[in-house]
Amino acid sequence: MMMFSSLLLYPVAAFAFGSRLGNQYSIHQDHDASIPNHISASLFASLERLSRLVDITYCVGTTGITPPFSCASRCNDFPTLELVTTWNTGVLMSDSCGYIAVDHGSRTGSANSEDRVVDDKHQGAIIVAFRGTYSITNTVVDLSTIPQEYVPYPSPDQGGSEPPKEPKHVCHNCTVHMGFLASWKIARTVVLPALEPLHEQYPDYPVYLVGHSLGGAVAALAALELKVISGWENLVVTTFGEPRVGNDGFVDYLDSVFELGGVGNPIEAQKYRRVTHVDDPVPLLPLSEWGYRSHAGEFFISKSDLPPEPSDIRPCVGNSDPWCIAGSAGEPLRTTGQALAQERAQETPVWTRGLWDIPSRFKLWQLFFAHRDYFWRLGLCVPGGDPIDWGRDKYPNFTTTSDEL
Repeated sequence: MMMFSSLLLYPVAAFAFGSRLGNQYSIHQDHDASIPNHISASLFASLERLSRLVDITYCVGTTGITPPFSCASRCNDFPTLELVTTWNTGVLMSDSCGYIAVDHGSRTGSANSEDRVVDDKHQGAIIVAFRGTYSITNTVVDLSTIPQEYVPYPSPDQGGSEPPKEPKHVCHNCTVHMGFLASWKIARTVVLPALEPLHEQYPDYPVYLVGHSLGGAVAALAALELKVISGWENLVVTTFGEPRVGNDGFVDYLDSVFELGGVGNPIEAQKYRRVTHVDDPVPLLPLSEWGYRSHAGEFFISKSDLPPEPSDIRPCVGNSDPWCIAGSAGEPLRTTGQALAQERAQETPVWTRGLWDIPSRFKLWQLFFAHRDYFWRLGLCVPGGDPIDWGRDKYPNFTTTSDEL
């Protein structure tokens, strides 16, 4: 509780002692014209469906998910999914909840394309979804000053007792958030034994890892182990409101493993999508002053209210694109909004006024709003999702043209 109070006092001290934090991240007025300022309709449709899949994880630990794939929330949106298992490790700071399901896609030809996780070109997919925690603030703050050395775990087929052979990617001087690592260490005892037989049974199925909030951090650690240690190549990771997981060394490692931020790599083709939302403080926590950094692969939702459109989502460049969530770290986001409006030859929109003088990372009340607003308001397992979404029309049924969800 004392640590939480300290975080609340941090912005007061920052503003009292001048603009040093504000100068840490300047807003660039020039933007690479070769980078699109919005995403395609097909990627938008993919991300929107994944947001519903991760919303379903909030049924785990509450009303539950039952076979074949039934719950009080959005399970009926995905009639081709088959539940494999769920897990719930408890309500402590290391809590981790989620589910594993298989989507056989085109094997169920009667389903509408908007109801399937994969498109007609593909046989199916394996989905591993990680739920966020209801105590994300406590998890981030109370353990943020205790980074832990990051050492990827040996693959289970090596017994877990002997270190694996030297992998292609090595993490040098890497530390990660102690609480996030503890969550994955507990979850992996359930996830890996259930996931490995599925991968053997359906070797051609891509594995999609999706997570919200704390679940995004756990998905990142899970993906690294599966790709580097287990050698699985056909992975796609999508996170919503993912907090910072580790230090500079860890960020360089993750970027290298997933080939993020490289020159010549099509942004929409990358296999790690870190979706952020204007006003959401969690992607900016733990604080950079404590040694934590954001990794590349970001897609930034610049519209504050629901629903967004493809034109509201910007592909970001590198680890700290000032046109994206990084532009709010210690810098009034009003400046970011004005830059975006200038680029679009519009007047400064309403959503950049007033409270935007407070950097997003200090808007902790937005844990209940912006942090949950990813296409839908996530985090409540009731029919139709959160009541704020009741009566809302479905998003347009964009047709996917790639192998991504």
